[in-house]
Amino acid sequence: MTTLLVIAKEPLPGRVKTRLSPPFTPQQAARLAQAALTDTLHAVAAAPATRRVLVLDGAPGDWLPTGFEVLPQCAGGLDERLADAFAHCSGPALLIGMDTPQVTPELLTVDFSGCDACFGPAEDGGFWALGLAEPDPALLRGVPMSTPETGAVQRERLLAAGLRVRDLPRLRDVDTAADAHAVAALAPRGRFAAQLARCSPVIPR
Repeated sequence: MTTLLVIAKEPLPGRVKTRLSPPFTPQQAARLAQAALTDTLHAVAAAPATRRVLVLDGAPGDWLPTGFEVLPQCAGGLDERLADAFAHCSGPALLIGMDTPQVTPELLTVDFSGCDACFGPAEDGGFWALGLAEPDPALLRGVPMSTPETGAVQRERLLAAGLRVRDLPRLRDVDTAADAHAVAALAPRGRFAAQLARCSPVIPR
């Protein structure tokens, strides 16, 4: 059994999903972010875990399901904040973000037998999931974040540490309007897809 970590920002206009504006307003982008986060949290709630932890920049709202611990994000860059999330775990842990509302409980049911790390690459060159059988914050500190090479650098860091890495399916993050439409099509019954439909008309960039 694994600790499931979700790192996220409170979905407030102007603070989340800023690349969705335009074509969406900041308020629409925030509602889409909240829907994506809610879908993600409900997938985590339905997956087997010893702990479910939301590592949050901001304050929780009524979108948070029961059964989650809430921890504040530390100061620093994204690498430091991801590292700190793992620092709160004493056993196997899988960390994901709020950008893949198409994630399912099955994708989050990871098995560390025969591997030391699970790595979920993202289509934009980053990663949507990172699992460590023995969490070590040093494996993330110093990795350049939000670049097309982030995923490759992080995966190489795991290999350089001598870890056996199991790759998870590649997923698409929601960053742009085109991403939003593509991801909604993958999970048409989710909250994210329903919220996107309410944001019409949309002109993808």
